[in-house]
Amino acid sequence: MTATQILTDPRLLADIGGTNARFAWQAAPGAPITDVTVLPCANFPGLADAIQAFLAGIGRQAPATAAVAIANPITGDHVQMTNHHWSFSQSEVQRRFGFRRWRLLNDFTALALAVPALPPDDLRQVGGRVALDGAPMALLGAGTGLGVSGLLPDGQGGWVPLAGEGGHVTLPAQTARERLVMDGLFRVHGHASAERLVSGQGLLETFQLLCEADRVDVGGLTAPAAVTEAALARRHPQAVEALDMFCALLGSVAGNLALTLGARGGVFIGGGIVPRLGTVFDQSPFRERFESKGRFRSYLAEIPVWVITASQSPALLGASRALDAGD
Repeated sequence: MTATQILTDPRLLADIGGTNARFAWQAAPGAPITDVTVLPCANFPGLADAIQAFLAGIGRQAPATAAVAIANPITGDHVQMTNHHWSFSQSEVQRRFGFRRWRLLNDFTALALAVPALPPDDLRQVGGRVALDGAPMALLGAGTGLGVSGLLPDGQGGWVPLAGEGGHVTLPAQTARERLVMDGLFRVHGHASAERLVSGQGLLETFQLLCEADRVDVGGLTAPAAVTEAALARRHPQAVEALDMFCALLGSVAGNLALTLGARGGVFIGGGIVPRLGTVFDQSPFRERFESKGRFRSYLAEIPVWVITASQSPALLGASRALDAGD
């Protein structure tokens, strides 16, 4: 492909989660991201079907270039999603649509790539002081699962995004009620990972286990969104406790990640849950638990945390930036 073609060829961009698939069109590198379309993953047998539906919906043919951010580790040609049934071969998708340039990357790696380009209006600070320029940054977010990534300085004024699966680390309990929930999750799943608690399904299961322990009815709250709504309205004590526990444990994970990366450049929180909590999250147990690391409390107290409040998925921008990095 010539340099002229690279500058003019349009791109298909996607951000695939366990619940929704977000697609967009970009007319050229650096051009605005348009035609953003959200499709429920459950409505399609696989990724290729969703891509076809998106293209049909905007009335376009497949472009020569595509970048897809997906909530999954990328370890080879075959991809089996962790929190959804989609399974596909990268090479087969590429052949089906004739993509000459194709990039598949973890969704939080894509989100990390977008972080340096986020405008201040897309961020809300939750505690801490001033970020240290050029220092590592940490990124995590809860939705269908728990995504984790980071950005490390490359020594030349740029950044290297991390591709890992930190959401599946083992999460220790700090209170008796947390231990009760983790023991219940261990009985069901065999491992009480961070994602088992700090995710939409984790919030629901935490609520159910608290109700079971206290011998109270769930009150018809059978979905994560319903538990969140009840907690915000303070209509169900166990829902309030479950959301507080969710925020506290997210703080534990975020503090661990900040210490591991030395993230004095700040911690960024994305995902589908926290941004929807609004300023309620700011008064939650999150920040106290984030800083509650014994002798390193003062170290963490300096680190700012930002909630990403962008209306458009920043991972779409990150997917585009991943293509730029490969040019």
